[in-house]
Amino acid sequence: MPSVAFYTLGCKVNFYDTEAIWQLFKKEGYEQVDFEEQTADVYLINTCTVTNTGDKKSRQIIRRAIRRNPDAVVAVTGCYAQTSPAEILDIPGVDLVVGTQDRDKILPYVQQIQESRQPINAVRNIMKNRVFEEMDVPDFQDRTRAFLKIQDGCNNFCTFCIIPWSRGLSRSRDSQSIIKQARQLVQAGYKEIVLTGIHTGGYGDDMENYDLSDLLWDLEKVDGLERIRISSIEASQIDEKMLDVLNRSSKLVRHFHIPLQAGDDTVLKRMRRKYTTEEFYNKMLMIRKAMPDVAITTDVIVGFPGETDEMFRNGYELMKKIGFSEMHVFPYSKRSGTPAARMEDQVDEEVKNTRVHELIDLSEQMQLAYAQKFVGQVLDVIPEGEHKGSEGTGLLQGYSDNYIQMVFEGSKDMIGKVVRVKVTEASVNESRGQLVRVMETGLQTAL
Repeated sequence: MPSVAFYTLGCKVNFYDTEAIWQLFKKEGYEQVDFEEQTADVYLINTCTVTNTGDKKSRQIIRRAIRRNPDAVVAVTGCYAQTSPAEILDIPGVDLVVGTQDRDKILPYVQQIQESRQPINAVRNIMKNRVFEEMDVPDFQDRTRAFLKIQDGCNNFCTFCIIPWSRGLSRSRDSQSIIKQARQLVQAGYKEIVLTGIHTGGYGDDMENYDLSDLLWDLEKVDGLERIRISSIEASQIDEKMLDVLNRSSKLVRHFHIPLQAGDDTVLKRMRRKYTTEEFYNKMLMIRKAMPDVAITTDVIVGFPGETDEMFRNGYELMKKIGFSEMHVFPYSKRSGTPAARMEDQVDEEVKNTRVHELIDLSEQMQLAYAQKFVGQVLDVIPEGEHKGSEGTGLLQGYSDNYIQMVFEGSKDMIGKVVRVKVTEASVNESRGQLVRVMETGLQTAL
């Protein structure tokens, strides 16, 4: 039986794409082996290019695969493959480079290479692509939440970001195909689906009279689906229609990830973000009105070129005022090929470092304050598995619908089901709780 090993770098969309490519290999009779532990006939590395470090790490992994089995076919896909195919083919031992499209052709290419041993560069211009690449993932290894990719590409061209060049312009997946896959996932036992994409909230930008709100109402009708989570959405994409979904949907969870990136208008303008701090703040108020107690998490880039102490302070105060339930904080790192990398007034690394730590401290204070509001309340939790580090003690861990990581006593047969847990103790990363009851479809068993 031929074997394949995968290595995925980067974001959740890449992990989804790898799972989809694995389905193609599986259909052809391949078995999947561990990248580190066994040698494989085919190595597939799904690369990331969001930072220069992503490129470097991708090259290291490619070389590692070549060393593991010099006779194997080494195939490279993903964002770094899309932007720099020649750079990758310069690495002796690479056989195939496919970018972020044409992944359904990987197997025929692999067979061709096995016969001819001639390297193939299959990367085409992504900017000309206007069609979503259909790749189904009917089930995920070791996961209780299913990811469902609904969109690819981005039209935003923020000055710090290379992604439009590696993923192309925004393309939406056909809604019928999404609903069909959602039903498959529910049949496979998943209670929660995370809608994912490169610019998920931009779903429908390339369609007539159909957008993310319409899709959410259609998913609402899928029997057996308990929770719908959106992996990320821009503040500008939360319009009246979306606020109505927040207000009335019974399946959309109380958690949104809305990237702020910077809390100062001058910096936002230089980043080419499409909102002001005031607009962003007002959107947060509207969301909280439509969905009280919602968890709002965000991304922040610290030390963008030209960010002064005063601009940083403005951002700090805004973040505090909004009261996020968690922030992902990144120091700005130059991405060659982007306008921001060419800006003159780069911020000193040590200054960046100090600011990052300040925001991480603020994030932890806000995370704790958010969790504390729920002490004594009962939340719906889907256990993802045993609590790491205390296997065998009867402790489970999983996320509540509003994204609080809960640890509580329960039995393994509850994993993947919706259970009700009373929050007894709040803390920054994981809160403690007590099991109240297990929710079965149509039945409730009180404990």
